[in-house]
Amino acid sequence: MPASITLPPTFREHLDASPDALIGLWSCAGSQIITEIVASSGCDWVLVDTEHSPLGLESTLAQLYAMSAYAATPVVRVPYGDTVVIKQVLDLGAQNLLVPMVDSAEQAQRIVEATRYPSAGVRGVGAALARSSRWNRVGEYLANASDTISLTVQIESVRAVEAIDEILAVEGIDAVFIGPADLAASAGHLGNPADAEVQRLVEHVIERAQDAGMPVGVNAFVPADAQRYIDMGVDFVAVGADVALLARSTEAIVQQFRSPDAAGSPAGERASY
Repeated sequence: MPASITLPPTFREHLDASPDALIGLWSCAGSQIITEIVASSGCDWVLVDTEHSPLGLESTLAQLYAMSAYAATPVVRVPYGDTVVIKQVLDLGAQNLLVPMVDSAEQAQRIVEATRYPSAGVRGVGAALARSSRWNRVGEYLANASDTISLTVQIESVRAVEAIDEILAVEGIDAVFIGPADLAASAGHLGNPADAEVQRLVEHVIERAQDAGMPVGVNAFVPADAQRYIDMGVDFVAVGADVALLARSTEAIVQQFRSPDAAGSPAGERASY
């Protein structure tokens, strides 16, 4: 008798089941060892980021394998909402997708269709050869594939904020995630997501999503910002990235042992102590 496998719950199912905001971390270093360290930290979800990282298909698969022993839910951010890329990442066995730079309901609808088999969508049929169905060990995968997938779209432009009600109404979207950094750039405040106008846009999306009953999350690497969003009732928040945490912690430990008068000295002059 063939082996029978049940896939883990989706990110949307975890969101629906949790009374508290899910706390997440980014993994973008391109190392499955670092991803395993992140996934075993006790966080609720991990964003495996292929948009701003060196990750390709093979290394994304390695990240999924590295996380598979732990409770944290993997969410793979594809580089853009391309039908072929989405098909490939789904076939890798990624159940939870985050698609960046979604600016309109029409774009969101095309992305939903990329995650669905015909006649509901345009996803290519190759699951028998792929990890997504565990090589046909997931019973009735083709018929039930959409139930094993969650789709989150990223709101990170003024245009997307203006179209938020239409985007939220697209059937097949499971959550929205706000990117304040790109939203700040779109609003004319590059590098300053704390700007009051940007924060008003963020809060507007949160309020509209909550009114629509749609789970909503925010990227917030400043702890005070993350806590403020949690207090506003967001459903999930990303609070740090592997590379940023490593960069800041290594700087801090070096400075702990650096004498004050050596702060501006060339590296060679500091090598003796």
